[in-house]
Amino acid sequence: MNIHQEKHCLKATDSDLSGSAFHDVNLSGCSFDDVNLSGGRYENVNMAGMHITNANLAGASISQSRLDGMTINGIEVTELLAAHTAAQEAK
Repeated sequence: MNIHQEKHCLKATDSDLSGSAFHDVNLSGCSFDDVNLSGGRYENVNMAGMHITNANLAGASISQSRLDGMTINGIEVTELLAAHTAAQEAK
């Protein structure tokens, strides 16, 4: 495990932190690269303005969440959901 403090932040590289828990922690502005977050649970989190690129979201689930302004490949998620709902109602 390689964790060290730099100024006001921690840097973890080549580390196994699986099973860790974070409660009432401010991680705003953090960077995650080549990180395994599979099987994680995220509740009551502020992800506004985050940017996800080259991610495996297979099997991911989002519920009871604010989605306004969220895009997937440049398409507004709320528009996708509205189109899906309209298509289902048309059947």
